Amino acid sequence: MSDRAVLSIDFELFSQTPAYRSASGEMAETGVGLAGGEFLRETLRDHDATATCFVVSEVAEDYPDAVTALADAGFEIGSHTHSHRHLSELSPADCREEIGRSKAILERVTGESVTGFRAPSFDIAPTQFDALSEAGYRYDSSVVPSRTIPGWYGGEFDLHRPAPASEVDPDAPAGLAELPVSVMPGLRLPLTGTWIRFFGPRYTILGMRLLARRGITPVLYVHPWELVDLPAVEGVPSRVYYHTGDWMRRAIARILEQDFTFTTARSVVEHSIATDPAGATGTAVSVGETENRLEER
Repeated sequence: MSDRAVLSIDFELFSQTPAYRSASGEMAETGVGLAGGEFLRETLRDHDATATCFVVSEVAEDYPDAVTALADAGFEIGSHTHSHRHLSELSPADCREEIGRSKAILERVTGESVTGFRAPSFDIAPTQFDALSEAGYRYDSSVVPSRTIPGWYGGEFDLHRPAPASEVDPDAPAGLAELPVSVMPGLRLPLTGTWIRFFGPRYTILGMRLLARRGITPVLYVHPWELVDLPAVEGVPSRVYYHTGDWMRRAIARILEQDFTFTTARSVVEHSIATDPAGATGTAVSVGETENRLEER
């Protein structure tokens, strides 16, 4: 039985989403989604919880105070690339640039050691794990072991617990771990993201409890722009707007009220390494051996 859970936050702005970038219309507003970060800071504080924010480093460049506020609130800061482009569409050199540049910017802005990574849209590039290892990351969280969802993702993996990244890519460097995002047992659809807005928090909470009974720590994910009132933009699909804003804020609050200890993705990986050093990463070296604070900001 697991009593822990991870609420991870893919911290991109609405303007950086594929849905907006491919739309025919535009919006005048800037920074749409930042207020969602404020809500998460306040709500997790009220529930004595913490989280992991996988941050697009362009956000850290344009709105450094918003990102440092997350770090100062005790949230783990991970990388969500520099510009939120799909990595499989990039050359190997550009993929390395997105991964390495993001880590450097986030560490400079927050003073935190960035060891975790999540690919935009869970789109894994062929050279991703080599690039992560070269840049000094210790774990990836880009796998969703869902059934195939046409036009989305899924069908490639059957991984539900922390494991060596080599279980995703046999050629992945040793010492790199994979932390999969959770899906509903049996149904094999994600518990959060769009799916919480489609099915509601009771669906997510049920999935969390079923996973916990199996000794699996639920790993959830949300976006800050889902928590705000989005501007209408021509060409953005209606499903993107469904149950965003106040509905989603109430859903997150309800999830945080459940009998789970909400912790960081890094701590779950560290615990897996501590309890099964060879099984988690193929090495007994802990992610926690990297400093949480850099000596100089």
